[in-house]
Amino acid sequence: MIKESTSIPENIQVIGLGQACLDFLGRLKVYPEEDGKCELLDLHIQCGGPASTALVALSRLGIHTSFLGSISDDHFGSEIAKGLKDEKVDSTYLKITPGYTSQFAFIAITQAGAKRTVFWHRGSVPHLRAADVDLSPFSKAKILHLDGLMIEACLEAARQARKKGLSVIMDAGTMRDRSRELVSLVDVLIASEGFAEPLVGRGAPPEKALAALRELGPKEVIITRGSKGSVGLSHKELLFQKAFSIDSVDTTGAGDVYHGGYIYGLLQGWDAPECMRFASATAALKCRQIGARKGIPGLEEIKEFLSLQ
Repeated sequence: MIKESTSIPENIQVIGLGQACLDFLGRLKVYPEEDGKCELLDLHIQCGGPASTALVALSRLGIHTSFLGSISDDHFGSEIAKGLKDEKVDSTYLKITPGYTSQFAFIAITQAGAKRTVFWHRGSVPHLRAADVDLSPFSKAKILHLDGLMIEACLEAARQARKKGLSVIMDAGTMRDRSRELVSLVDVLIASEGFAEPLVGRGAPPEKALAALRELGPKEVIITRGSKGSVGLSHKELLFQKAFSIDSVDTTGAGDVYHGGYIYGLLQGWDAPECMRFASATAALKCRQIGARKGIPGLEEIKEFLSLQ
């Protein structure tokens, strides 16, 4: 069922459709071998998920957002809904289906180098369907952000967004069934290094990956490369953005926050290089804290950081 509500805030600028998750994050000195054991140094519980975390980043930057996703009425779902409310992300059209389990993850973070290993379960709650998607109430929205997991709902949302004149942004993590179809409806594709591997093979130069992804239809393509920064292709221009040096504690959610930062730049009318620089700084600052959301910076903090670079 969809939570009953008669109205949404009129000033929503960005709609996000995709995953929301409850994360359990444990730090450990060294990752154990299989069939071994190790003691956690501490345990943190925060909300996460690609699309929802990008919206949280935007909300902290002063952008009004609304999240479309699917959760159940279990403890995990309750925490996810509370996390969105606490971050001022509208959830009027968040679908809540009782009697199932919501998505959760356990993330092991090694103390040396802040590397992370993610174990996640999407839960038993049904995905959003195409019939669940209706963007007509969002009269002032400018951008639709998708993470591509619930493919039927994402495709329907992208089609509706294009009819409404919205820009469609996609967080592309893994090439899945019908991903290419969805990418053809996207204006700005922000992909992981591995997303293009089925097209160009493992270890292909980023320039080749960018070109292959651009041929699928997006106007702009960005590939995030972790500590190696990000590369982009806008019009015919090849772009490179370094990763900013920072004392990293945890990289969980850094890519999601990058997407939020990039979208913020688009809303300001910035060009791709400026969007990439701002997004890279936003993601770097997040890594000072454990979890996807705790360390997400505000606008003034990002501006001050960039002024020193």
